[in-house]
Amino acid sequence: MSNDVEREVLKMYDGSRPNEDDLFETSNVNHIAWSLAVFCAGVAIWLAIALVNAENQRYALMTNKCPDPLFKGGIDKACLATVRSRDHWWEHLWVGITHVRGQYDEHVSRYPARRTTER
Repeated sequence: MSNDVEREVLKMYDGSRPNEDDLFETSNVNHIAWSLAVFCAGVAIWLAIALVNAENQRYALMTNKCPDPLFKGGIDKACLATVRSRDHWWEHLWVGITHVRGQYDEHVSRYPARRTTER
């Protein structure tokens, strides 16, 4: 009699056992999509960093932050690599993204004598 009871209990819980045939199968479709998303995010971050650096140097050249101490009108390239022309990096990113046509409000001449007469 106990054998019959055990069979009935095993029949009730038979559907809750995991299917061991499909237990270790994996799919690469989701991995490819996530890998592509991570790669695109990495490229976007890399391009944003490059844009911040280019805008930093452009604004430093525009405001004459790195003049060459020996040659008048020259540019100190060592200073240009390390200059911080604005307070925060996100300011460079914002100006670089929003000013795509080359028209800037903060027009500053490289030559101090011409700054007041140009505008």
